Amino acid sequence: FGSSGCGTRFSHPTVLLTHLVSNMGKFIKSGRVIVLLQGRFAGKKAIVVKVFDDGSRSRPFGHCLVAGVDKAPLKVNKTMSKKKIAKRTRVKPFVRYVNYNHMMPTRYQVPSEIGAQSLATDQQMDTSDGRIEAKKLIKKLLQEKFVTPPADKSGKPSKDVLYLRKKLRF
Repeated sequence: FGSSGCGTRFSHPTVLLTHLVSNMGKFIKSGRVIVLLQGRFAGKKAIVVKVFDDGSRSRPFGHCLVAGVDKAPLKVNKTMSKKKIAKRTRVKPFVRYVNYNHMMPTRYQVPSEIGAQSLATDQQMDTSDGRIEAKKLIKKLLQEKFVTPPADKSGKPSKDVLYLRKKLRF
């Protein structure tokens, strides 16, 4: 069945497929920006906090914990009052577990200074009080980063954070 790009010849397509799957890299890691495809938050952007490639006891399928933007901030201009600017820059966050089948990874990865792993924990997700506490922390962090986005290597605002801030148009 021809040769693959790695210089090895395979006799059967299934052998080729298992070889390719075993050599595939994991690209859904903590900090990756994703778009949710199904459910209540379909079309919303989120950041991967923690991955569970092999599943867990309660969820026996590949999934991840995500923290996302339910309601993105609106545009502001100089003529607006401080009160109006404060209201329009508010962010409504969400945290939840998402099956890999129900999300689409993007090319964007949030800067490490945001600390994606520390946005929410499994212990917080166990209780409603913990989830509320996690949402408050995420809201504070995202509002701060959306107002003053961290700079990338060239000194310009990070495109990853700017992408996360914008509402998805579809």
